[in-house]
Amino acid sequence: MQRIDVGVLGATGMVGQQFIAQLANHPWFRLTWVGASERSAGQAYRSAAPWRLPVSIPAAVADLVVQEARPGAGHPPELLFSAMDASVAGEIEEAFARAGHFVVSNARNHRMAEDVPLLVPEINSDHLGLIDAQRKARGWSGALVTNPNCSTVVLSMALAPLRQFGLKSVAVTTLQALSGAGYPGVASLDAIGNVVPFISGEEAKIESEPKKILGRLEGGVVVPHPVVLSASSTRVPVVNGHTESVSVALEQSPSLDEVRQALGSFSGPPQALKLPSAPPHPVLYLSEENRPQPRLDVDRDGGMTVTVGRLRPCPIFGYKFFALGHNTVRGAAGAAVLNAEQMVAQGVLSAPVRG
Repeated sequence: MQRIDVGVLGATGMVGQQFIAQLANHPWFRLTWVGASERSAGQAYRSAAPWRLPVSIPAAVADLVVQEARPGAGHPPELLFSAMDASVAGEIEEAFARAGHFVVSNARNHRMAEDVPLLVPEINSDHLGLIDAQRKARGWSGALVTNPNCSTVVLSMALAPLRQFGLKSVAVTTLQALSGAGYPGVASLDAIGNVVPFISGEEAKIESEPKKILGRLEGGVVVPHPVVLSASSTRVPVVNGHTESVSVALEQSPSLDEVRQALGSFSGPPQALKLPSAPPHPVLYLSEENRPQPRLDVDRDGGMTVTVGRLRPCPIFGYKFFALGHNTVRGAAGAAVLNAEQMVAQGVLSAPVRG
């Protein structure tokens, strides 16, 4: 199979490195271009920034020359994954889309734009239908597709199976890993043996993004889901894995077994299509009373599975449970790679050529 050439914007940061790890030996995509700031441009990738993942830099990437993150620099390929920091991502991603590139972004800048898909393909693959309107309205030959905030992905995956019972309201408290703050992230004296009850901007994202993800595409626009969400976000001394304590109120009155069955049987188009990055069970229900736990469960299926457990009645809402997902894989780089795979499967991007 002749793989599709791809590039990574913001390739030297923590999420950029996770993109490179996710794309190593990918059966559909071949990483041929890396872009970053002017400070890193012109250097071999291996020298541009310290490598901070517990796997080696892929040999095919180590000697790539880092290019400046602008259209035309070093002949970037059509498909780009963006790990750019939100402080600079907006204009840079738009410039690449205007120049004919398909940008699959992890940045927050364009997520809530009406014509930009906020994609979790197990839930809303039909939202890729926004791309035609986006390109027409903006006069672009390329396009932008986004994946959600790292905590939003976990919550949305846990809520999607419950839509059939009529989602009314949700209260969620997140216990978010240190890696979600990037590098160097939270100072050690703030993190060790401590819980920090504030993450800038996080609660607003969790309270808004799921409504778009769970919403309906009608007449070329997304009608947000009417669920009401209340979020509290904390940073905890865990390396990888965002844990969430979730309480839900439902319009219907399903039994505990019916809710458990809905969670455990959930799947979507990526599973039906057997996409390379799709976990066989995107939401896995664990029956042990002390699960899920980041140390034991965060790396399931390469970090692409959301694990759920401790489902029980809630005296205020209806039910409550815990959910866990890998914040830099399912919540960032892995999510974007799966989004691109779904775009190939739906014909938004050209499929790999079989030899």
